[in-house]
Amino acid sequence: MMDSTQGIKTGLIGFGIAGQVFHAPVIKAVPGLTLSKVRSHKVEQLEILAKKYAEATPVATVAEILDDEAIELVVIATSNDMHFPLTKEALLAGKHVVVEKPFTNTSAEADELIALAKAQGKLLTVHHNARWNSDYLTVKRVIQEERVGKLVSFEARYDRFRNTLKENAWREENLPGSGILYDLGAHLIDQSLQLFGFPTAINADLRMQREGAKAVDDFELILHYPELKVSLKGSMLVKEPTPRYNLFGRQGNFTKYGIDPQEGMLRAGYLPHLIEDWGKEDPTIYGKLNILQGESDYITHIESERGNYPAFYSNVAQAIRGEAPLAVTATQARNVIRLIELAEQSWKERRTLDVTNELLAD
Repeated sequence: MMDSTQGIKTGLIGFGIAGQVFHAPVIKAVPGLTLSKVRSHKVEQLEILAKKYAEATPVATVAEILDDEAIELVVIATSNDMHFPLTKEALLAGKHVVVEKPFTNTSAEADELIALAKAQGKLLTVHHNARWNSDYLTVKRVIQEERVGKLVSFEARYDRFRNTLKENAWREENLPGSGILYDLGAHLIDQSLQLFGFPTAINADLRMQREGAKAVDDFELILHYPELKVSLKGSMLVKEPTPRYNLFGRQGNFTKYGIDPQEGMLRAGYLPHLIEDWGKEDPTIYGKLNILQGESDYITHIESERGNYPAFYSNVAQAIRGEAPLAVTATQARNVIRLIELAEQSWKERRTLDVTNELLAD
């Protein structure tokens, strides 16, 4: 077993927004990992690497990472169309793999990679980092503590406002894995599966609302549970902030506005291990609890849990060393993709679909 004080040498494939914002700075913040090589060839990316990640060697090809025997972990932070082939190539090269979400463009691809990882004896996980968002962690605690009584309805939204299409953006094209259902919806589906387990059915409404849109830019999914309704929504045409989460229970409600601060801090160039209060929300966006206690109304704000993106990579390092089970399994991420596929089928056929036998247990 590797000495836990030794950093696991890590190769990063992809140094666009995902690599620069969500992976490289977080890897750097985790003591158990060392960013060893980064595939990058653009001048501006090389400048960022030299300035912020002097410990990492820039390379021009994927092979320079996969052929390096010292590299144990490969992180794939590319466009969605490359997730499957690059993950397969990395596993065949004998590497552990972290792949950016969404895992793959189809559940069949996901199943193939899961089988390959098992055959190779390698760790395979997907970067569902939204499990460590401050708002989600707070909502999880409110549900576990039954603060609204028996939960009967759960609503979650992931919205943006961009009323024109972004030029030369693959997410805006009619391509497999494009659109906000794969991009933002994947987070909400994963969170819901973690909170409530497998639904019994799904129905969906998927739209292209902006002028010239070629990919889904508005979605609503209803996940059916025996005693619970889960509504997941996202849109590119929401200018006025809506609640991120609404919890409706028999004793009252919990409403959460605001956005986890970590992405904004990462985009601004901050490193998690250098910020003492990393992931701490401003009190102005703490969630509001409004419940009935006895015959009286009780209204208060609940302090948010601290967001913790480094926890994802800390868990990956521990799992590689055999010190902890993997928090985000490939099978869990595969189930997210399968529900997206079923959502697309539901909208195409305009009906509710049974999902009882569609999802897989770890």
